[in-house]
Amino acid sequence: MLEVQNLSVNYLGIQALQDVSVALGAGEVVGLIGPNGAGKSTLIKAMLGLIPSQGRVLFQGVPLRRRRQAVAYVPQRSHIDWDYPITAWNVALMTQSALAGWFRSPNAQAKQRVTVALERVDMLHLAERPIGELSGGQQQRIFLARALAQNADLLLLDEPLTGIDKKTEALMLAIFDELKAQGKTLIVCSHEWGEALNRYDRLLLLNRTLLANDVPQAVMTFDNIQRAYGQGLQAEMQWPAHVEFFC
Repeated sequence: MLEVQNLSVNYLGIQALQDVSVALGAGEVVGLIGPNGAGKSTLIKAMLGLIPSQGRVLFQGVPLRRRRQAVAYVPQRSHIDWDYPITAWNVALMTQSALAGWFRSPNAQAKQRVTVALERVDMLHLAERPIGELSGGQQQRIFLARALAQNADLLLLDEPLTGIDKKTEALMLAIFDELKAQGKTLIVCSHEWGEALNRYDRLLLLNRTLLANDVPQAVMTFDNIQRAYGQGLQAEMQWPAHVEFFC
């Protein structure tokens, strides 16, 4: 379904990403992991064409930039201006406005899709609340509802589980399972460690280039993590080199 071919990003002579290639199929939930500054957000933005890059990104055999309506993007909360005066409803309605055309109002069917999506994340009762007045978990639910209303086949989620409450986490993970069962493909940028990573079908371990791409047990070995995070990790954690993160 998704093919990333030799994707590279260069910022003013600094190589932020180098020759990342990966192919993902329908119905996969994939965790994108790596240290801070590894290029995880950069990879997602480059795939979407939000920043200049070299390489190709194909979705169902077509350049992704020509299939943007089939792709939903949930950005990091830290990259959003929460002081902007907009209600939760209007945030969830944004993609519907884009699909209708910016100079046309979303029709009744579009509004119904948003209503269903907000109900699905248990946020319809707060739809008229300014987005900045919501908790972190509630804000993240609204952005997930926006993606759900789009009914995209590919979802790119940048740190969706960071800084949220347990109830929101459980709700979001249940929705991820539903989307997987529907044949959707999800890439979830994550800072999680340990057994929590077993929820993903496979992991992409990134540090400017793709270091590993496999099931969690095969990716989360000490050798791979040391390659990604550097020598300081072994000294800090005091794990012997032969110990793996999964047994």
